[in-house]
Amino acid sequence: MAGSGSVENRGNGSWRLTVRLGKDQNGKYIRKRKTVKAKNKTEARKKLAEFVTEVEAGEYIDPSKMKFEAFVAEWRDKWAKKHLAPKTLENYMYPIKNYFIPQFGHMRLEDVQPFHIMNYLDSLERTRKDYKEGGLSPASIQYHYRVLRNIFKRATEWNVIKNNPVENVTKPKLAQEKTDVYTQEEVQHLFALLENEPVHHNLIIKLAIMAGLRRGEILGLQWGNIDLDNRTIEVKHSLQYLNGEGFHLKTTKTKSSIRSVVIPNFLVEELRAYKHQKKKERLQAAELWEGGQYNYVFTTWDGKPYYPTVPGTWWRRFIKRTGFKFIRFHDLRHTAATLLINQGVHAKVISERLGHADIKTTMNVYGQYVRQADEEAANKLDHVFMPQVNKSR
Repeated sequence: MAGSGSVENRGNGSWRLTVRLGKDQNGKYIRKRKTVKAKNKTEARKKLAEFVTEVEAGEYIDPSKMKFEAFVAEWRDKWAKKHLAPKTLENYMYPIKNYFIPQFGHMRLEDVQPFHIMNYLDSLERTRKDYKEGGLSPASIQYHYRVLRNIFKRATEWNVIKNNPVENVTKPKLAQEKTDVYTQEEVQHLFALLENEPVHHNLIIKLAIMAGLRRGEILGLQWGNIDLDNRTIEVKHSLQYLNGEGFHLKTTKTKSSIRSVVIPNFLVEELRAYKHQKKKERLQAAELWEGGQYNYVFTTWDGKPYYPTVPGTWWRRFIKRTGFKFIRFHDLRHTAATLLINQGVHAKVISERLGHADIKTTMNVYGQYVRQADEEAANKLDHVFMPQVNKSR
């Protein structure tokens, strides 16, 4: 049994914890040590008590011997579950389970060097684990880099290793992603086609374009968020689906994502009619209604929310069936921004409407469209004033 231990101040908030396990066959003390961060001696002694418990339970692993796979389990339980949103953690675990563990799992954490990381990232450009041809996209490779950096950052903070090997590897470059959007004429054509489609899909598409809402924000809308009399939508939540857990209604991405959006009158009237239709459906469903405490705007006939994959799946099928120009579902939100830009709406208003953290984000994403609109404005000024200038010469 462990039984006793001590703490030693190493300076700069660092404390060395020592647990004695008795003596070996030669009469020498057997000790387990680790270094932790603590604000004061009281906090250090609390961590010592936890350390003693780990050692007594046989759960302590010497950092110099800790394998990557074992550390990831510690990272997940002691950091990720507390600091990451559930969906974010689920997304992180995909490359961890399918890529990182097969690649690094058997290695001691301190043996993973920058060149291992660099060679791994290079390999992703050529091969992938889902049996599709080619390598991963630049965005996916950068995502792998970000997750690895997070894991090794915790390892350095916890003094399991001295240096983060990922920090010495150049972050993979992300090619400027081309944003496809619809013109005003194309949106009008699209709306005409939507008149022949189920009303809920019709409205989902229109909310993405007219209000600039994200997919999860649309599916997370409840009727209490919509004030039809004042033409406003309060965007507060995003709906996610977690494997093994089910639906999860979370607060939107950032504080700036919580916003109020004014919608056009035609959309108000369509939502009003749809709300009346949904009330009838709820009455018809009677005891089969499973909407629970939430009064979602978009549900199946029995009140269950739509899976997050539904809008994108329906959208691709609609495009294939109608032969309409394809853009990604998320690009409908980009279309919302460019329509406003072309109408001369100030970038600050667009930024707030889309729920961006600041106007800089808006300009980084849509700067090309702002410049195009600026050039068109200059051309219009030429058209108005150039004849007068020529006459005066």
